[in-house]
Amino acid sequence: MYTLFQKSNQKVYLLLCLVVALITSSVTFSATASDLQVGDKAPNFNLQATTGDFYNLKDFLGKTNVVLAWYPMANTRGCTIECKSLVEKGHLVREYDVEYFMASVDPLDKNRDFAEKTNADFPMLSDPTKAAAKAYDVVNFMGVASRVTFYIGKDGTILKIDHDINPETAAEDMAANLKKLNVRKRGKAK
Repeated sequence: MYTLFQKSNQKVYLLLCLVVALITSSVTFSATASDLQVGDKAPNFNLQATTGDFYNLKDFLGKTNVVLAWYPMANTRGCTIECKSLVEKGHLVREYDVEYFMASVDPLDKNRDFAEKTNADFPMLSDPTKAAAKAYDVVNFMGVASRVTFYIGKDGTILKIDHDINPETAAEDMAANLKKLNVRKRGKAK
């Protein structure tokens, strides 16, 4: 009886060790995943939006700042909350000289459905090949984008990388970050 109990505990212990190792490696991976740093040139992207239009970072260079908010998956709780924040309080972001996008590795049709359900009034970009997501180092161990927002200057330089996204206050936080970064408000001289 003692041997059977000992073997059972040993299996539980090994399983627990495996779970801890997986959690530790995923935390380590997400904490070190991004090779991009503030001051680096942002990778170019050419992604189709839910409107059918294509958006290319190069088209904004010298003209306006860009905010690229990566999110894990359309039609999920956290992503819906983040999108609704940007729909309901997007006017706070639009006060600034910036174009902003949400982007995921979801197929375009899934993002179109998501945009329709949330009444998104801004471009939602799809990267089903994950090429741009990989260039931005946001693809996580689950194969989806991590929730990370990139603030990109008119010259294409990364001004801020925000890994600490609160979906409920995404719009307010984005506007606060633009203010901290001294991004010019629309209609005001610099």
